[in-house]
Amino acid sequence: MQFPDFFTAAPVIRVIDPLAGFLGAAEGGIIDYHYEDAVRLAGHSCPTVASAFLMTRAALAALYEDSMRVRGEIRVDLAETRDAGVAGVIASIATLITGATADTGFKGLGGQFNRRDKLFFAQPLAHGTLRFTRLDTGTAVEVVADLSRVPGDPRVGKLMPLCLSGQATTAQQAEFRALWQDRVRRLLLDHADDPQVIRLYR
Repeated sequence: MQFPDFFTAAPVIRVIDPLAGFLGAAEGGIIDYHYEDAVRLAGHSCPTVASAFLMTRAALAALYEDSMRVRGEIRVDLAETRDAGVAGVIASIATLITGATADTGFKGLGGQFNRRDKLFFAQPLAHGTLRFTRLDTGTAVEVVADLSRVPGDPRVGKLMPLCLSGQATTAQQAEFRALWQDRVRRLLLDHADDPQVIRLYR
């Protein structure tokens, strides 16, 4: 499997998962999530997948600051319904990193490590696309990605219909893919910590 080279330069999200530690799945429960993990889950790389990864990263950094982010101890709320737009994609990336699920996750062991009833759609949010809440402290942040500040190349709009209809040449297909991923690259490498793109509300 060959991903674009910039994937490896994207930010990494480190968490501690008590369940992983308890069962010996990861030494000390420490897990690093890379952008490649989000791509493997979603099956593609796009601005939505990248922004979901970055929104989760920013929210966890704000909630935990200098302490380790604890997977499985976070509630995630989405403003949209589960079947609206890209809400499902965003939720799946948030679930990957936080462990939070609606009703399909791990039910726990001996009253511990439950992952269910921690992900909710159609919630009233004041500002963001997502709200993350620490279950131990109740501290919450909302986050939204303003992708208009990282615009795509205008050529994408002309090339995509050609590619979708099978009319694009090999060169046009290659150009489309390069331009598409270049926007993802700029988002991940140039704007991961840009507060005008990844906006937090406390």
